[in-house]
Amino acid sequence: MAQTFKRPPRGLDHTQFVTLYGRVYEHSPWIAEAAWSAGLTPQHDTVEGLHEALATIVDAAPRARQLALLNAHPDLAGRLAVRGGLTAESTSEQASAGLDKCTPEEFRRFTELNDAYRGKFPFPFIMAVRGKSRAEILDAFERRIRHDEDVEFRTALTEVHRIALLRLREL
Repeated sequence: MAQTFKRPPRGLDHTQFVTLYGRVYEHSPWIAEAAWSAGLTPQHDTVEGLHEALATIVDAAPRARQLALLNAHPDLAGRLAVRGGLTAESTSEQASAGLDKCTPEEFRRFTELNDAYRGKFPFPFIMAVRGKSRAEILDAFERRIRHDEDVEFRTALTEVHRIALLRLREL
């Protein structure tokens, strides 16, 4: 059965819709703006329906816009997290995976992998970490850093969509 929202998206005005759903994709309210402009139907009153609409907008965007979306994401267990500069959503997601409790060795490894990944790809390592362990995340990091850029770009976008779906479910 489809999960519905407490307050259906179609019942919101433009400002309410963009304020609420503009946070679903990290620092990218343009996606919610585009969904609103395209028009909302009864299908969009379910988590799955709205997610599909938002994901379609991202997938249809030019690569430069997709790259900007990827770059809106923080490094996992990175310097921004240490300084407390993450969005509330990212802070919660990273904490759910224990990334706020890294040992010094794990933090060092995350830092090394973040730097190596950024040296290879023009965007940060992105993974839907809710429900994952630090070891699982590090394993994925080490596997994915071997991808070529096109494969990793698609993988990162898939992960961004997973994050968005999880965030919609939380709403």
